[in-house]
Amino acid sequence: MQIAFTINGAPTAAEAQPRVTLADFLREKLKLTGTHVGCSHGVCGACTVIVDGAAIRSCLTLAVQADGCHVTTVEGLSPSGDLSPLQAAFRKHHALQCGFCTPGMLMTLHALLTDEPYADEARIREVLGGNLCRCTGYIPIVAAACEARIAYQGAKVQP
Repeated sequence: MQIAFTINGAPTAAEAQPRVTLADFLREKLKLTGTHVGCSHGVCGACTVIVDGAAIRSCLTLAVQADGCHVTTVEGLSPSGDLSPLQAAFRKHHALQCGFCTPGMLMTLHALLTDEPYADEARIREVLGGNLCRCTGYIPIVAAACEARIAYQGAKVQP
């Protein structure tokens, strides 16, 4: 099937098999390998991308469902090539170790802070409950998100 959508701000059209997941389509067809596939069951959150402003599990979404949508992957968080404020806060707080969960964490937090720029620590922890990390213990991830909130306050941040 031919699908057309906007990916990281750029119009894109490509052929997609009806049963291929959005995660596999992004990684294999579009070579956007920042989206990781962990559990393939929607449990770990590593495959989180933003579709029309909502954080979704791309391993549970078919590529054809993205037809006509605006999709943002971790590669689209900072089109300029510099680190986004959220990415910079992750770096500053050492909020990653192995890095496998990091793209999903970033996308989940970006969606949250875009919609709720004044989210408190409890809300951040609640939303991160759907993203699994086996390395960090979440404390530096939450600290990075709390620091990055300021960049989302006062202006809508949308890549």
